[in-house]
Amino acid sequence: MAVRAPNLYRSLRLFGLASFALLAREVDAGAEIPFSFEEHDGGPRPLYEYRPLVGGYVEVRASRLAALPDALSALEELRREPAAAIYARAHAGAEGSDTGALVRTVLLPLLTAVAEHCGGFDWDDEVFDRAYGELERSLFGTRRAYAAVAPLIGLGAGSQIELARGIRVRVAAAGELAAHWPDAVRLLPPAFGREPDRLCVLELERPLQAAEAEPPDAPGELADAVTALRLATAAPVAAGPVLFERLDWRPFGIRPVLPIAATQPPGEPSRLDAFRGKLARDLLDRISSAEEDPDLSEALDRWELSLFANEPFRSEQLREALTALLGGADGLWAATVRTALLLGETSRDRADQLERLRALGAGELAKPSTMDAVRRALVETLLHGDRTALVAALDESLLGLRARPTGFLTAVAS
Repeated sequence: MAVRAPNLYRSLRLFGLASFALLAREVDAGAEIPFSFEEHDGGPRPLYEYRPLVGGYVEVRASRLAALPDALSALEELRREPAAAIYARAHAGAEGSDTGALVRTVLLPLLTAVAEHCGGFDWDDEVFDRAYGELERSLFGTRRAYAAVAPLIGLGAGSQIELARGIRVRVAAAGELAAHWPDAVRLLPPAFGREPDRLCVLELERPLQAAEAEPPDAPGELADAVTALRLATAAPVAAGPVLFERLDWRPFGIRPVLPIAATQPPGEPSRLDAFRGKLARDLLDRISSAEEDPDLSEALDRWELSLFANEPFRSEQLREALTALLGGADGLWAATVRTALLLGETSRDRADQLERLRALGAGELAKPSTMDAVRRALVETLLHGDRTALVAALDESLLGLRARPTGFLTAVAS
């Protein structure tokens, strides 16, 4: 095998040999490696494979392995490689240190890969060379494949739904998280994988240039996706509580999902179909630019906070959201009239909407229909794109100077 970094190869090989010696001594002293029996199709007589679970065995001894002198030498060599900078900035490190990050993203996965293919702790140079070759291809390749996966609850999907910015909703494969992260099971939401609304994951996948030393802001991007799904489906959607990152299909880090996205609001679970999937995709595209409009950003934040608030705070958040969205300096009254015009297809619809929204403005508690009206107003405003132009168009419509702006939801549904 042509080795691009001979010093790194040598230091990692010595670390592997020293680690195997330590781990084998413990096995000889009576420590047990957990194992599983995997059933394979063998016709009328099934075949069973004995599979040692060395990943968990290695993981619980991580601190002792990291303290080995050969581990310290390997870490020094990794720090000298500019290509390893992104691993040093991973979020799995103890106390955020680059040492802990490199141990968990490079040393332990390499050691585990070699041990798994050896079937234990009998060293094999050919196995190590293959595992090291994969590491070098990741370190020195021109591009890297980054992905972040978070459990998704409150929403089911029968097929993969592409959203935007490399984000998708898909059904979780059996054991996919545990295959890379042995502790994944205890970090999943309760009953994940067993309930109809707890079978999917939210995944961000993105190529990175080799020179990029920082991973994407996965918590922020997945939080935007959760907001888009909540707006599109009115379902109690949440992700997390943590997301699992990988780089070139190697474990990279575990990060918490932002609290507002990780907390499940009350409500009945729903299902993501093609129509609402497209709606969520369009909304996600627009949410990314909401920060350029402080009032729109404020309205989104207030609405999302209202999902978790009790009365009377929920209604107060909805009033603030509506005022920021379509009221501005003109206040809540103007916002209610503009919203009624925006959402009502007929004069009767507009009158009904205005009655509900006026009740909210008068200090009454929000009804479910009023809460949904605020959600739909946010959806329509985001889909129109230019909020200021939309407000101007609504005012001109109220004066009879132009036709009412077409509602996107009604147009698509029809």
